[in-house]
Amino acid sequence: MSAVGVALTAPLQLGGRIPADPSVIGALTRVLGLAAVAGILAAAAAVVYRWYTREEIPAWLATLTGASGVALYLNAVGLFQQAVGSDPAAVFDPMVVLVNAAALGAAIVVSPAGRAVGDRLTTSAFAVVGARELDTEVSWLVSNVGRVRAVELPEVESDVEDIEGYEPVPAATKDALAGKTLLVPRNLRGDALRDRVVARIKEDYGVGYVDLELDADGTVTRLGVGRRVAGLGTTLAPGFAAVAVRADPGAGASAGDAVQLWRRTEAGEGAIEGTSGTTARVASGELRAVTNDVATVIVDEADAENLDPAASYRLLTLPSDPGAEREFTSLLRAADETMDVVTVGAGSDLDGATVGDVDATVAAVRPTRGAIEPIPARSRTLAAGDALYLVARPERLRGVAALATA
Repeated sequence: MSAVGVALTAPLQLGGRIPADPSVIGALTRVLGLAAVAGILAAAAAVVYRWYTREEIPAWLATLTGASGVALYLNAVGLFQQAVGSDPAAVFDPMVVLVNAAALGAAIVVSPAGRAVGDRLTTSAFAVVGARELDTEVSWLVSNVGRVRAVELPEVESDVEDIEGYEPVPAATKDALAGKTLLVPRNLRGDALRDRVVARIKEDYGVGYVDLELDADGTVTRLGVGRRVAGLGTTLAPGFAAVAVRADPGAGASAGDAVQLWRRTEAGEGAIEGTSGTTARVASGELRAVTNDVATVIVDEADAENLDPAASYRLLTLPSDPGAEREFTSLLRAADETMDVVTVGAGSDLDGATVGDVDATVAAVRPTRGAIEPIPARSRTLAAGDALYLVARPERLRGVAALATA
């Protein structure tokens, strides 16, 4: 007899005995009992799967676990009864066949419910003990009465947008963010809640910039991410290199000074006009640090390739400081804010308003006529055609741009 036949005809009683109560009530009780066993097995499988992988168990796996447990019991008891029983023909009793088939069907139906209960209990338990992240929502009790609240990120990868002006993050990072549920302290509200969620996304997923908008109830209405431009540090812009050279900077030289690197050379080799030809300028850069006779200088990548690590250079400190814009760029890269230019439209909400009415830092104003006004006074009146150089978070820049549109 095949294994399926045994599963459908094996008796249900522990010990391999033929049902002592062939009534409908007794058969129904046995079917319900085995269905409960299947639900418990599916719930246990959901708990173990969630604990090990932090994800929800697939429906087919939970159903297979619950139904397999019942089928294993029926087959084991049936084989034992057929081998040692005194009346093997009893396995063909219509009531036994019917009850066994009903038990398997009930196990398949009940297993998904056991899966849902087990997964919900596990996620709620993780939330209570302080888990940082889940792939599904926690129970109503934990969300409304517990010490944490759940912030659900957009379900679809395409809803995780790129921030304009920043390098896009890899698609794998967006896919990892989609559908996540982050757990944060329940008492956070407003900007505190936003800052906590932004910090979590940056820390857990290696994202450089996050553009996040939340409703009053914590619902995410917009999520944009961007990647920081690669560099050796937050104060070293792309395209530049930090090089340690043997040099003799002047006694008054300090970090941030603009310098030139000179080296000894043969007569006529790169020598500047009007000199004896014993020195030649190699590169220009910015002095960052000095230790004894070793100086760290920021130079262009192309100039860095021309420096000889075995050579000794002379440093000429320049009176001007061309690194102010580089310092501003490096500081801006290290902050959450970015810069954008918004033009005031005629008839817009900003036409006739003052600089103080703008919900962003106005670094400069370029009027339609005249020179650029750096750091304008808050009382300065804006007019149509004025270009505002703004420093703020992306969401605030969008708000100002909307106000500047007629």
